Amino acid sequence: MVTLAGVVLGRVYADALLTTLVAGAALGSVLVSVVARRLPSWLVAPVSVLAMAGYTAWCLHLSAGRAQLPGGFAEIVGDAARNAIPRLLTAMIPVEPTPDTVLLPVVAAWLTGLAGAEVAVRAGRVLLGYLPPVLLYVGAVYVVGPNAAPAVGVTVALVAVAAVGLAASGRAAGPDPVADLAPAVRARVRARLAAASAAGTAVMVGVAAVLGPAVAALVDTRPVDPRRYVEPPQVQTLDENPLIRISGWALNPDQQLFQVSTERPDATPSSDGVRIRLAVLSDYDGVTWRVGATYRNAGRILPAPEPSPYATVDTVRQEITVGELSGRLLPAVPTPWEVSGARVAYDPDTGTLIRPDGLSPGLRYTVTSAREHPDANLLATANTPAGDEVARVLHVADGVPEQLRRLATQLMEENGAPYARAAAIEQWLAEHYRLVADAPSGHAYPNLGFFLFGPRNAGGQRGTSEQFAASFAVLGRLAGLPTRVVVGFAAPGAGPVRAADAYAWPEVLFEGLGWVSFDPLPRPDEEPRPVEEDFRPQPEDPPPSEQPEPTLEPTASPPAQAAPGGPERSGGVPRSVLAAGTGGGLLLVVVGVLGTLAVLRRAQTRARLSRGDPGDRVVGAWRELTDALRLAGQPVPADLSASEVAARARQALTDTGSRADAELRADTARGPDAGIGADIAQASGHGTGATGTTDATGNVEGGPADPACVAVDDLARLVNQVGFAPGAVTEEQAGAAAGAAGAYTSRLRAGRSWWRRLLWSVHPGPLRWHR
Repeated sequence: MVTLAGVVLGRVYADALLTTLVAGAALGSVLVSVVARRLPSWLVAPVSVLAMAGYTAWCLHLSAGRAQLPGGFAEIVGDAARNAIPRLLTAMIPVEPTPDTVLLPVVAAWLTGLAGAEVAVRAGRVLLGYLPPVLLYVGAVYVVGPNAAPAVGVTVALVAVAAVGLAASGRAAGPDPVADLAPAVRARVRARLAAASAAGTAVMVGVAAVLGPAVAALVDTRPVDPRRYVEPPQVQTLDENPLIRISGWALNPDQQLFQVSTERPDATPSSDGVRIRLAVLSDYDGVTWRVGATYRNAGRILPAPEPSPYATVDTVRQEITVGELSGRLLPAVPTPWEVSGARVAYDPDTGTLIRPDGLSPGLRYTVTSAREHPDANLLATANTPAGDEVARVLHVADGVPEQLRRLATQLMEENGAPYARAAAIEQWLAEHYRLVADAPSGHAYPNLGFFLFGPRNAGGQRGTSEQFAASFAVLGRLAGLPTRVVVGFAAPGAGPVRAADAYAWPEVLFEGLGWVSFDPLPRPDEEPRPVEEDFRPQPEDPPPSEQPEPTLEPTASPPAQAAPGGPERSGGVPRSVLAAGTGGGLLLVVVGVLGTLAVLRRAQTRARLSRGDPGDRVVGAWRELTDALRLAGQPVPADLSASEVAARARQALTDTGSRADAELRADTARGPDAGIGADIAQASGHGTGATGTTDATGNVEGGPADPACVAVDDLARLVNQVGFAPGAVTEEQAGAAAGAAGAYTSRLRAGRSWWRRLLWSVHPGPLRWHR
């Protein structure tokens, strides 16, 4: 039974060594109790504990040798004794059998065998002797938790072994003690035994009936993982955000951080350079990039991630000797799958390694990595994943500067495919900015805004690889690309790695290809171009001229001249009466048709903005905006992006505002009774209450931003969110989209003449235009 507990626990270990060691502890403890059963009971426990100490020492020595742990035996034993429980509960699955992960199971198995054998063999209480191994079995199942399949077969075997033990001990109990009693006494004793057995059976049946359904309901319940209650290894701030160390390393370029020697599959040293990774930073809150890892203690063999379907993999073996590199992060070629010479903790999501005890000069360890090479021929047509699985690397923190959004929009408009967008961001950064070593550290939104758009004579548009990588990652996420930042070293194949070799680079995730790195750093022999030459902070269309366009208004027909002979008659009835009757009927028909069209149009708008999920309502709001542009005589082609449509929508407001200004000036010149021009100007926001001049986006320079233009931009961003992150739109955002569409439509319609506004409400076009 003790061995079966070891079998259950061994399912989360990397190999069968733990099960073998637990079986040896079970066998040894029971044999000691059986051999020493003639000794006094007080003497058996010390003898068994001495035997346990010897056996445990042998187990620790064996597991340390197989794990190739550095250090002396006494140091290894002391570390295992201090950290056995937390290491067992924080170790990565599958657990490697090392001294700290085998010590507790071996000792617990030996003590369980000792207690069970003493109670069952010496005291003759077999059923009570089952209690220690059953408790050990339950503890093993609890430690495994949800990390292995249900142990149905092992549990059945445990029950069968227990039943066999009870049956064997019952046959060996000897003659019936009741047989020597008098017949009358024997009958009473047997009756009492039968009654007691019946009562016990009834109690067991009742307990089974009460607890059976509850236990059966727990069969499909996911077990509790005890690892959730144990805090995994933690790191310091410098290890959580090593990106801030780039500037410090750049100022001390000759500092020797570590030595490296690499070998390829042919086991020969390589002189070619390699990229060694220190940390992967996936989380960004608008202030700092962070690793955001959950580290688990690991053995030599790390869980290898599944290789990308369209990537080749080669093996790289590195031998690294730490110099002046501090902290806990361990440099290694991505992606490590075997580490020897150092006790490590590992985060499989980011592939980041740490040494919980910290780095020290002279530490030497060996890493074997599986390095992936994506197929470059497939990048141009590759897509990027979306959904909850990659929400972490698509998240954009609040507070993005407007210039940063505009730059991302500009680069996204000019490049449709994901790889084209990433390459455009890479080329933009490489062509417009300067790489310097003395730039201050910082990658919060204000730092990135100053790096990207600050004046050159004041220190802007220059930075270290920290700003280049962070800017690429943020711009990429704004363009719908899953990105992250990596800190590492451009190391030689063999030799010292210095602080000057440290730098950061961005990576983008592509479907089927995995993470692909990009290099946004400028070329040494190229002079950067000024950002102002290529950045369009405003739409490219020129602002409208002050001269208003001629507006065609309906002209009134001259009144008909009456005939000299007075009103004409037809059959005694005046023709004017007949014309009035016919005109009245036609008027009723026209009013009915127009009223029906108005009701249908209103129902269509209500259905678009209130039915379906939030994404459908955002799309409906966008259709309201494009229909409004078409009704205003400015239809948008179907191949334009949302941002391009938003630019045309803002331009349409600008044109409307210019005409309204001209009409206002004309009405003012005619006198206070002009009326209509003043109404249009006031509805358009271009009356006497506006201050400043109007820019190309429809906003008033020196005054508040035009709410309609802001609404257009907000709606375009929501449409892009629906396209790039389906299912991520909330109810609040859908309501905001409806409000934005209503605000823009009302603003655009208010700039029309009164009869165009009337026609707008009853135009049948939106009911039949193809979608």
